[in-house]
Amino acid sequence: MENTIIVDKVSKTLGKKMVLKDINLSMEKGQIYGLIGPSGAGKTTLVKMIVGMEKADTGSIQVLDKKVPNLQLLNDIGYMAQADALYTELTGRENLKFFASLFKMNKTEQKQRIAYASELVNLTEELNKRVSAYSGGMKRRLSLAIALIQNPKILILDEPTVGIDPELSFSIWNELFRLKNEEEKTILVTTHVMGEAEKCDHLAMVREGCILTKGTPKELKEHYKVDSLEDVFLKAGGIK
Repeated sequence: MENTIIVDKVSKTLGKKMVLKDINLSMEKGQIYGLIGPSGAGKTTLVKMIVGMEKADTGSIQVLDKKVPNLQLLNDIGYMAQADALYTELTGRENLKFFASLFKMNKTEQKQRIAYASELVNLTEELNKRVSAYSGGMKRRLSLAIALIQNPKILILDEPTVGIDPELSFSIWNELFRLKNEEEKTILVTTHVMGEAEKCDHLAMVREGCILTKGTPKELKEHYKVDSLEDVFLKAGGIK
């Protein structure tokens, strides 16, 4: 299989704290990869480094055979941050138009992608409202739509379903499955929800900047001889 993301011996210190230590990961085309762990585990820092927003102190990261950071990769990566980066005085539609304009799309393509992304996150009826009037969940949905706007090869989603109702979360995950199966996108999701972890093809469990264990959900449960991923996390972390 084709590796689209390779993280090789990456470490990162912020201030006096080592937030990532000797991280090794590889992610394949057409797979959903989950980074699982509590807040403060280092997931968001690792995601930012893969996107190119942070630099590793040691080690290297390659995305689509290019060493990051690399501006050429911005067309190929759709990134949804944990904190919503939106223009709140603009409408939802104006936000989508602005971000679409950053990529090489003609007006017809822009219109099609805006319609697709807004429908996926159930925001079509709210697009003419100012984002300042959106609820927290609506802002998360708009952020996800923006991550999808340029039809990227790689989707990197940091806690994408926080604040989103279960029904919409279900439909979003169904679309992620379609994107990986039909369009062979690489999808990296961070979450602390074990139910979502079960939906990933591969997992890396992270705590205090280190990878405790990695593998498919089935492999991990079999290896640790447990029935749940919660128990895998506890056993891998040495908690009985």
